[in-house]
Amino acid sequence: VQLVESGGGLVQPGDSLRLSCTASGRTFSYYAMGWFRQAQGKEREFVASISRSDGTYYANSVKDRFTISRDNAKNTVYLQMNNLKPEDTALYYCAADFGGSATSDKNRYERWGQGTQVTVSS
Repeated sequence: VQLVESGGGLVQPGDSLRLSCTASGRTFSYYAMGWFRQAQGKEREFVASISRSDGTYYANSVKDRFTISRDNAKNTVYLQMNNLKPEDTALYYCAADFGGSATSDKNRYERWGQGTQVTVSS
């Protein structure tokens, strides 16, 4: 399984972005998928996850601003980010949890994409 993220960029505070992550392979619907981010000098942190039954989970810092969704027909998971703040600036990674648990524990994810940069600045 390979994961490829896209959709990052430079935006102003209050703007929106939608990140996409497309997976290779034919068993995408069996995986839970997660989004994580890593700001410069900080540890990688959980952002959101979605289970294979479409249960969704969010970090408190993004709840009510970010929405995770998936399209199994396209092997793609999305992260809609609204009302972006400078503190959302980070390299955003998608990851696949083959066990399907949609955990916030990054150590449970077996595959990672290369990341897409999101910068929020005025």
